[in-house]
Amino acid sequence: MPGRLGKVSDLSRIVKANDIRGIVPEELDADVARALGAALADHLLDPQSTGEPHPDGAATPAVAIGQDMRDSSAELAEAFADGVTWRGADAVHIGLCSTDTLYYVSGHDQIAGAMFTASHNPAHYNGIKFCHPGARPMGSETGLAHVRHLAEQYLEQGIPAAAERGGVTHKDVLTEYAAYLRSLVDLRGGRPLKVVVDAGNGMAGLTAPAVLGTEAGLPDLGLDLVMVFPELDGTFPNHEPNPLVPENLVDLQAAVVAEQADIGLAFDGDADRCFVIDERGGVVTPSAVTVIVALQELAAEQAAGRQGTVIHNLITSRAVPEYVQAAGGNAVRTRVGHSFIKEEMAAHNAVFGGEHSAHYYFRDFFYADTGMLAALHMLGVLGDPEQKMTLSELAEVHTPYVASGEINSTVADVEEALDTARRLFAEDIDAGTVQVDTLDGLLISHWQRSPRWWLNLRPSNTEPLLRLNVEAEDEDIMIKIRDGVLSALREPQPFDGGEEGH
Repeated sequence: MPGRLGKVSDLSRIVKANDIRGIVPEELDADVARALGAALADHLLDPQSTGEPHPDGAATPAVAIGQDMRDSSAELAEAFADGVTWRGADAVHIGLCSTDTLYYVSGHDQIAGAMFTASHNPAHYNGIKFCHPGARPMGSETGLAHVRHLAEQYLEQGIPAAAERGGVTHKDVLTEYAAYLRSLVDLRGGRPLKVVVDAGNGMAGLTAPAVLGTEAGLPDLGLDLVMVFPELDGTFPNHEPNPLVPENLVDLQAAVVAEQADIGLAFDGDADRCFVIDERGGVVTPSAVTVIVALQELAAEQAAGRQGTVIHNLITSRAVPEYVQAAGGNAVRTRVGHSFIKEEMAAHNAVFGGEHSAHYYFRDFFYADTGMLAALHMLGVLGDPEQKMTLSELAEVHTPYVASGEINSTVADVEEALDTARRLFAEDIDAGTVQVDTLDGLLISHWQRSPRWWLNLRPSNTEPLLRLNVEAEDEDIMIKIRDGVLSALREPQPFDGGEEGH
């Protein structure tokens, strides 16, 4: 298999810290996908592989391959499977699916996974999310750098054939995926709910009717389900598949109010993230969702005689660790990014984890993220006959502080900009009235005394951007800190809904 001999083989532009993203076909085409498939097969057979023929008697790994509805996904997935089998591994095609469906197959069947999606990115992008067997994360430090190295080698020199080519099977997993999620949250006996789902022409158009409705042949849950933009269309004719951008929620907010629904759910393109809208059309912050779900999971842990652990990244609301600890749980903070959180989830055997970007992780889901399971938990809480509050009331109770949201600023020099921000608070730092840490960017915290506030500035992994998050006990303090930092960093750029590390 000659690959693309003589063409550019530097994959540094598309291989990110946690996944692959690139413009099709300029940066990511069938030849690149084929080389990456071959490289993944080699990595699974031998993490130290250099591309030499596999030794006789080596175990044959398998790779589950899923794809979203983008126009380029089917061709790229097919080429990837070609590379996987050419190097002697087996390919298990699961076809159109959400990313968390791919994680389900990887976790349940204990095989590696490759999901072709560019998540929330525009239509001309595509990419791959990898995982090791058991849905364990694969990032730059856990195999992705090695896969890139081998793929670049194959693009330069061609892909050598294994002694025996792997096989290809096809598997429809939608019903078993839906049944598994339902087995984790019992909605039977709950009060009737009207639910509006904005699939954004993404994969939730397939998975939401299967899990929440009867499209997969499962029993009726009694939900009055209203679908918005359910047609699978990788050109995204209605709005971009990124619920982090406020304008992409407008249609759902209007539909919830018009339908007099109890709750609205918005999913991104590959349907692994879930945003929640209350009955008034207001946005329930991911931090509030994290608290609500965490309290449910912690109660179940306590009923089983265990102290539960909840993982949260460092820019979720301070309400998250406060509520977790008040409920008798253990709160563990981590960096932003799914590979970091999944590693901490496994290391602490955490029951649940949440991020500001609406990624939610569950021990019962192989420590992986699934927006659909988070949605089921929210429906379980809202539909509990003993729980009388509306969703807006629930959200208000669990949102005690004021946050800025994530604001991006373009800077000429990231390190210089961080130093500028640090100098703004030099006197407080010297006096010890604020705490500083660098777990992920620059975190400055005045949370131990009034008026309470904290800020975090994180550099982008791929662009000359700083991402600012501020939270305070009241709006005036939040605005003062936010505007002071932005002024020092000069002209802030409009929020782009970036999903750093995903």
